[in-house]
This record gives sequence, C-alpha cells and structure tokens, in this order.
Amino acid sequence: MSEFLELKKTDELFEQLKKLAPGTELRQGIELILHAKTGGLIVIGDYENVRPICDGGFEVTAPFSANTLTELAKMDGAIILDGNLQKVLKVNVHLMPDPDIPTGETGTRHRTADRVSKQTSALVIAISESKDLVSVYYRGQKYVLEDIRTLLSKANQALQTLERYRFRFDQEARRLTAVEFQEIVTLSEVISTIQRAQMLLEVAGEIEKYIILLGTEGRLIKMQLDELIAGIEEEYNLIIMDYKKTKKSVEEIRRKIGELSPQELLDELKVAKLLGYASDPSVIEEIVIPRGYRALKRIPRIPMQVIENIVRYYGNLYSLLKSSASELDDVEGVGEIRARSIVEGLQRLRDTSMKEIAPI
Repeated sequence: MSEFLELKKTDELFEQLKKLAPGTELRQGIELILHAKTGGLIVIGDYENVRPICDGGFEVTAPFSANTLTELAKMDGAIILDGNLQKVLKVNVHLMPDPDIPTGETGTRHRTADRVSKQTSALVIAISESKDLVSVYYRGQKYVLEDIRTLLSKANQALQTLERYRFRFDQEARRLTAVEFQEIVTLSEVISTIQRAQMLLEVAGEIEKYIILLGTEGRLIKMQLDELIAGIEEEYNLIIMDYKKTKKSVEEIRRKIGELSPQELLDELKVAKLLGYASDPSVIEEIVIPRGYRALKRIPRIPMQVIENIVRYYGNLYSLLKSSASELDDVEGVGEIRARSIVEGLQRLRDTSMKEIAPI
C-alpha cells in the first residue's frame, strides 16, 4: 500500500484540509491567487493567538469571500482570517514567529508559515507565485495541495486496488462459510479472512481521505467506495464474534488489529493472540468452532437479540445444525414459523456453500 503513504496524516490535519477542498470559497480564492500569480500567506485561526507575532498591517471588517481574498493577496504581507472563515481580520501583516523554532523549510515565506503553525496552532497556507505551489502547515505538519486531476487519478487507482481486495475478501468469506458447514474450519482460515477485511478497510480509509481532499469533486468516488465496502463492517464484526476466545469486546479487538503495522497484520500468530488464542504456532492449524452469529445473520428477518438467544442456547453452530424446528421453537423469541425459517435457511446455506467452495 505504498501509494497511500503520502496521505498518512492525522485526522486533525484532514479536518483542516476540508476547508480547502474544491467547491469551498477558500479553495476558489486560492485558485484565483495562483492564476493571478501574486502568491500569498494566509493564516486561519484564533486571532488572539496570532496577534503577538503580528507587526504592522491594518485591521479590516470585510466578510470573507474568494474575490476579497484574491484582491487582498495583491498587497505584501500576510492575511489573517478567523477560524470559521467568516471574516478577514487583518491584512498586509508582517509575521514574526520565534526564530528559534526549528524548521526544515528553505524559502522565507515557507519558513515563516511553518513556524507560525507550530507557535500558534493556526492553519497557515503559503502560496508560491513562482512554482504554482500551495503548501499547507498545521501544528508542525505539512501538506502540499495537489490539483484535482492528480487527486482523481490517485483516487481511481486506489479504487481499483480496493476492488481487487474486495474480490479476494469475498472469496475468503465464501470459503470460510463452506468449511464451517463441513466442520473443518482452521484458525488459519479465520485469520486469513480477518486479514483481508482489515486490509480492505484500511485502503477504504485512505480513499476517504482522497474524498475529503476532492470536496465536491469526490462525490462519484464516494458512491463507488460505499458500494465496494457495503456489508464489510458487519461481516468483520460477525467473524470476530464467532471465533474470539477473549472477553474483550469486538470493538477493542478491531482497534488492536487496526493498530498493527502491515507486516504485523500478516503475522497470523499476532492476530490469533488478539483473538484470545495461545501464541504457540501449532494453534494456527487447530480446528475451531463458530458460534453461529455469521450463519444466522444470513437468514432474513432474524433480529440480533434472537440470534443472541439462539447462540446462548446452543453454544455453537454445529449443535444448532443438529436441532429440529420443534427444538428451536423453545428458544426465547423464535416461535414456530421462525424456527422453520431458520432450519430451512441453514440448509440452503449449507447447500449453496458446498457448490461455491473452490481452492483459492
């Protein structure tokens, strides 16, 4: 997933980058400044934090707009905007951040922008008239704004990767269902499906970041993303519910899996340990027994509370498969009609999974 490494920024930064997404007034103003080749330095944030490092300039009370920003950028000095992008607070300002703040930037404007962002926690935008470059600084992080065509190209490449990941996950999930009904599930097969789900969702998370950067231009990408990850979250949760041996919640287990590095995620023993299994390599090939959450969820119109009752009553999927409709009727919330539906539904799943199983 090296193509996504440049997007490894904090969620906090991406919240700020929403302000510069295509379709926003700020992005329109920046595009106009680039077109005019005037350059500029824009500071967005709490003026009280920025005021101590401001020298000269003059205060204004003009409402913020793209055209206003473009006209003001023709003057020397920085432009100060309020954090909500409602007002222009001060223009033609000379910024004097602490020169002892370390920075790796070289140009005067970019050094100033980096230091101001670190000293004041403001969002600072440096627009270079000579290089058509827009650099965004926030709390010591830097992001170079990319044009829409480049972002769309990268987002579409990421979608292609996601499509391949979804195909592989669906293969793994179908195979897992088949071996469940054959009663030959190994922990390795469970972990392989979990790994695929996690990888898929991580790529989806990176595409979400592209969507943020694309703003109004990212709507089609968002629609494609939603289609490709439909049902994955629920399936992932149900697999963990079926096979975890720890009392830790599904949410906590998933959070821990999400914290694994790409190399650690591929380590079956590390994932097994998070599920509550021993660290002994032999555990990977052990036969494991599903509780039945995932199979029951595939049968229409069974509330989750009823599924919980059934799992609690039978303990695992294999005991449930041996049960008759009359026995199922005894479970709280099931009833005669639902019991027959469950028995018939599980039989259909068994028959279908036997036809679909194939080596991967």
